[in-house]
Amino acid sequence: MAELVDLAGGIAELVRDGDTVALEGFTHLIPSAAALEVLRQRRRDLTLVRMTPDLVHDQLIGAGCARRLVFSWGGNPGVGSLHRLRDAVENGWPAPLEIEEHSHAGMANRYVAGASGLPFAVLRGYQGTGLGAHTDTVATVTCPFTGENLAAVAALRPDVTVIHAQRADRRGNVQLWGLVGVQKEAVLAATRSLVTVEEIVDELEPRPDAVVLPSWVVTAVAVVPGGARPSYAQGYYERDNDAYRAWDAVSRSRERFTDWLAEVS
Repeated sequence: MAELVDLAGGIAELVRDGDTVALEGFTHLIPSAAALEVLRQRRRDLTLVRMTPDLVHDQLIGAGCARRLVFSWGGNPGVGSLHRLRDAVENGWPAPLEIEEHSHAGMANRYVAGASGLPFAVLRGYQGTGLGAHTDTVATVTCPFTGENLAAVAALRPDVTVIHAQRADRRGNVQLWGLVGVQKEAVLAATRSLVTVEEIVDELEPRPDAVVLPSWVVTAVAVVPGGARPSYAQGYYERDNDAYRAWDAVSRSRERFTDWLAEVS
């Protein structure tokens, strides 16, 4: 059964220096509070994994927590670039950052392979792109039945996956709904997992199209109301568009970012 923990204790126990850490959420239910706690605890040498890294990854990279980013798209959604990410890649500030880029389909299939206990996934993709030439986790395989050349992508198996969800029960069963990305697969693929939730309830009520993660696949659950802000949690609060616009100004300048970092650390 998943353990009920506080956020600081859960991050201290489950996220370790040098880990591969998946912080997943597809515009919705982004684990923002958990990512900020990783920053505050000054984790280092992390490989950060997410299909769509946004503000939280910009913050972690700018704070020097990351040495590598594995992703399929990165930006401040609706606003523009991630300036701390760009500074790290282009100028090595505050530390050099390695990047490994995939397509959305490639990343999703990598998580599925990891969740399934398979070494790789096969898909029709990457053709006509140069991505395969720049990463050793993309290869070409020949179908033994049709002779077709297909893309193969290595399984993703994070050391720890962190996600946010709407609620969990007291046994640690987690329920999330709305715009759900690859959170389920990312949890199932990981060695350890932490789920932050808006609330703990006595019993999970059935909901159409809800995803339920049983307690036996989740390592720990922490109650963090508002833990996805400035992204949104369907049924609880809306996206804070002003916060995304404000981050652009903060992140453009090393000096302004350093001031922000001092305030939140």
